[in-house]
Amino acid sequence: MENHTYNSFLLQIEGYTVTKENMYLFFCFFLISYIIVMVSNVGMAIIIFIDKNLHQPMYLLLCNLAISDIIGSTHIVPRLLSDILRPPSERFITYFECVIQAFVTQLFGTTTHTVLIIMAFDRYVAICNPLRYTSIMTNRMVVKLSASAWGTALFFVSILLGLTIRLSRCRAMIRNHYCDNASLFKLSCESVFINNVYGLLFTVILFMASLGSMVLTYGKITIVCVTSKSKSLNSKALKTCSTHLLVYLIMILSGSVVITLHRFPQYSEYRKLAAILFVLVPGSLNPVIYDVQSKEMRKFLRELCNSKKIGKTK
Repeated sequence: MENHTYNSFLLQIEGYTVTKENMYLFFCFFLISYIIVMVSNVGMAIIIFIDKNLHQPMYLLLCNLAISDIIGSTHIVPRLLSDILRPPSERFITYFECVIQAFVTQLFGTTTHTVLIIMAFDRYVAICNPLRYTSIMTNRMVVKLSASAWGTALFFVSILLGLTIRLSRCRAMIRNHYCDNASLFKLSCESVFINNVYGLLFTVILFMASLGSMVLTYGKITIVCVTSKSKSLNSKALKTCSTHLLVYLIMILSGSVVITLHRFPQYSEYRKLAAILFVLVPGSLNPVIYDVQSKEMRKFLRELCNSKKIGKTK
């Protein structure tokens, strides 16, 4: 099928190599992880929406991260769950569906970086220019920053997938457990030199912009905290910045594992598992990390629990 198909609109996904004994174990693990991601992120978004005390730039920007995590897990995990229960010979997907999944995959990976970049800017203004924070981080500015994060990702990912869609296809086997850009252009027998060059530049620029913004903002925040010698300022910086930095480090670490395992083809199954964990681990930990550090969120949850207890006693 793989070497005798040209521009086929029906593709086969390689998926996980799972034994019948482990099939339901993997299914339950991914299903529970997906439920945790959805409940925690949707719950956090709802709390921010209904609690007026949380209608602040930091929490409104945090909604972008929650939306990105919801999209990132939803476009992969449900399909993966259905494929796990199917034999490898029956794991098919149309070319159109594969392109959509690849687009969302790249969009999720990109927006994770761009959203964290604008959140770093928010923390920088809050710590380094506290008196001007309300005048700088207005609702209009939050909308602009959010639009720029998603708009930038949409623009560059559209070019990335556009370069791939133009290629003809001589294969029909996706050598992965879901569709991404690399899996798509590997279906072609044409030269993919342009795709590789743009993909490499895109990845390098994204990582450099992401890492550079973190180093720059946190470097300036550190300088301000050291020179001011204010305990209240240092305490505020530690609480607000530690959560953001921890979320960023988790994202970088999980992403680096996937990139590293790409260098070792013999560990392809571990790479597939790491790619799913890149979606599920940050997506499930992000809301927990912010909920633990946020007094406003803890207060809302406490009041919600107390109201339920009072309702039961009545």
